[in-house]
Amino acid sequence: MRHRPDVVITDLRAEHGDPRLGLGTARPRLSWIARPTAAPPDGWRQSAYEVLVEPVPALVGAERAPTWSSGRIGSGDSVLVPWPAQPLSSRERVRVRVRAWSPDRPEPTAASAPLEIEAGLLQASDWVAVPIGPDWDEDPGADHRPALLRRDVHLPAPVARARLHLSAHGLCEAELNGRRVGDDVLAPGWTSYHHRLRYRTHDVTALLHEGDNALGAWLADGWYRGRYGTHGGNRNLYGERTALLAQLEVDLTDGRRVVVATGPEQDPRGWRAAHGPVTASSLYDGESYDARLAVPFSLAGFDDSGWAGVRTYERDPATLVAADGPAVRCTREVLPQAVLTTPSGRTVLDFGQNLAGRVRLRVRGSAGERVQLRHAEVLQDGELYTRTLQTAAATDTYVLAGAPGGEEWEPRFTLHGFRYVEVTGWPGRLHEGDVVARAHHSDLRRTGWFTCSDERLNRLHENVVWSMRSNFVDIPTDCPQRDERLGWTGDIQVFGPTASFLYDCAGFLSGWLADVAAEQLPDGTVPWYVPMIPAEFWDPPQPGAVWGDVAVLLPHVLHERYGDAGVLRRQYDSARAWVDLVERLAGPSRLWNTGLQLGDWLDPAAPPEEPAAARTDRYLVATAYFAHSARTLAGIAQVLGEQEDAARYTDLARQVREAFVAEHATADGRLSSDAQTAYALAIVFDLLPADRRAAAGTRLAELVAADGHRVATGFAGVNLVADALTRTGHDEAAYALLTETGCPSWLYQVSMGATTTWERWDSMLPDGTVNPGHMTSFNHYALGSIADWVHRSVAGLAPAAPGYRRLLVRPRPGRGLASASARHETPYGPAAVSWRRRGGGLVVDVDVPLGVTATIDLPGHPVGHVGAGRHHFETES
Repeated sequence: MRHRPDVVITDLRAEHGDPRLGLGTARPRLSWIARPTAAPPDGWRQSAYEVLVEPVPALVGAERAPTWSSGRIGSGDSVLVPWPAQPLSSRERVRVRVRAWSPDRPEPTAASAPLEIEAGLLQASDWVAVPIGPDWDEDPGADHRPALLRRDVHLPAPVARARLHLSAHGLCEAELNGRRVGDDVLAPGWTSYHHRLRYRTHDVTALLHEGDNALGAWLADGWYRGRYGTHGGNRNLYGERTALLAQLEVDLTDGRRVVVATGPEQDPRGWRAAHGPVTASSLYDGESYDARLAVPFSLAGFDDSGWAGVRTYERDPATLVAADGPAVRCTREVLPQAVLTTPSGRTVLDFGQNLAGRVRLRVRGSAGERVQLRHAEVLQDGELYTRTLQTAAATDTYVLAGAPGGEEWEPRFTLHGFRYVEVTGWPGRLHEGDVVARAHHSDLRRTGWFTCSDERLNRLHENVVWSMRSNFVDIPTDCPQRDERLGWTGDIQVFGPTASFLYDCAGFLSGWLADVAAEQLPDGTVPWYVPMIPAEFWDPPQPGAVWGDVAVLLPHVLHERYGDAGVLRRQYDSARAWVDLVERLAGPSRLWNTGLQLGDWLDPAAPPEEPAAARTDRYLVATAYFAHSARTLAGIAQVLGEQEDAARYTDLARQVREAFVAEHATADGRLSSDAQTAYALAIVFDLLPADRRAAAGTRLAELVAADGHRVATGFAGVNLVADALTRTGHDEAAYALLTETGCPSWLYQVSMGATTTWERWDSMLPDGTVNPGHMTSFNHYALGSIADWVHRSVAGLAPAAPGYRRLLVRPRPGRGLASASARHETPYGPAAVSWRRRGGGLVVDVDVPLGVTATIDLPGHPVGHVGAGRHHFETES
């Protein structure tokens, strides 16, 4: 078949692209991008596509099944389109290609480069493995020393294909024949373990050979039973013993399959357990490693006759789920920027960047010498400052084996939030490269960038990115350094739009939302943090606005930014349960004015120990969010074709809006709480009649000016206040708010040397001392949610239809900025806006992907519409 040369199909992916191996669905949705080979063709508009599916046999040279074709499917969709072929069976591997047609030419594009995907274990009956752990007694009230597990594996023929399906009650790392399996960290991650335990599938073909092999694993407490939570934390959150769950499936070249799994067996060469060189490990407190105790336990022929046996534990295989997104990995290394000597004479390394991760050592010394590493985010009075860690010791210890050629070590089962590391006991002098910080987070694909002529704003944006990296560690956490690190629902609710621009976090957040639904109480209450752990804040959970609204608002964001209607369907019952609960709590008045509410949490005017004592009434916040979630849910119902629900929730939103106005608004545009957050909520959530909206915007601008253009919002208003100003025509007030440097403000943090965004506006006080509040972190992302407005209003790049199928280009340059630009890898391809001032006007360049249209709304320029390609505009003053 002839094909057109001017358009190619690229970036073919299944579901959200990672992983490709061990997919947890038999019907993976497909996405692709149409790209021009030169200038975008004027007539391109996908009108049809064809999917080609070729089975990939396990054995090289095996007879291939014929390629299946969907035939020509009339559709312009290219994002998360339904799987058109027969459902995949467990372990089935296929090679997928796509080609597409446009009405302007009869011939299709060439078929895309092939995408190979492989299903995981899709049925509970596919699992023969059961969890195993060491057969020795341990104190349930203490941390457990990590264990080693191993067994020999004999393969009677050469290996054609091998897969290791791996999970644990706790944290695990596997090895085959002395080589690490995969590069993921803190596996299998943290889910609502009672309901969902994640596993990953690894291709281990290259690690095995005919004859004798050995499979080994490291096993540690992690989130499963290690100390976790504030105020000393809790142990045994999900069980008192750790266990490994592993199923090795090896297809041999002679057609046989060998399966080696954890569980009961009579094989005398079966699983054995012993303590290893990791003598202590805790997510909060750090890790201790004695290199003198290291043994080659995962090599074939290792003598484990002195090791203990194993016990088996129960696990319903129906609760095992394949990973939804990428694993936690090391994504970059950072060298120390300075070696400091503190007033007390201690050695401290300054890495110049606050991050989440740990350090790698390369050290030479005598056996028994001990190197200790203490981590912290900040210094005070020149010394490491650890009060903000609360009870997290954040200390790693390495005891040298005395290897003549030197030794290298990095902890396995801990993570720290730090910029500074105090080093004690280092043998000799420190040299460059001896100690390297390694940043770890879920290995998401970067999709969004921003830059402008103001380096302070560039630093602020970079701080937002680093805080997201630091807190997207398997779940969206609040902070990476102290004894908390919980999946606070309100934080990600306000930060979701920013996160979805910066990184492709669709799979990551979809997976976490499944845990939100699993942890939701029968009455619809959404916990304050997910996964939910007991004996923490407000146990049992109580419903609270802003935080609970994540059940509605975050799925909506994922649909808006990724075009994912599937997540709306999966979370629909959860979203309805939340809004229905609030409806019952509000009653006929439609005012949610009861119960525990955190309101505008961490309003800068709140006392350090009363972070909920905000200027905006907490029940005004609750009712505003009730109206917003009801309206958003109505829109979700409309997308899903739930027409009766759409009508019901539309009417409910109207009723709540009217109740809000009657209770909180006056005829002159004032609100009962005369505060920035109150007006921001009322304007952005469209709660006011049209004739009062302008007055509310004017009053908000007056309040911002009266506050010296300093921020006066907490979590409930921080992502809305700039939008409220620009929506009511007060662009310069929004820019003044953004660029103010006095405390509290976004640039105050930058002026104080921040490299991440803070929990409190004044986590560090102007005199350089740390805020005395009990909760004071230097690495929270919630206040960085302003970046979404920066992308949409400063640079001017915003979605105007789900998945950016339509763009809104609407930059509103502020005083003092000479240029700005943003670029985003949309599901349809790269979109970009850049502008610079020239004279009294603007020079604007816009890149629009194929299959996308853009509305161009420039100051002093008629609104217009353009298609794919690069477009150049010039405006006059």
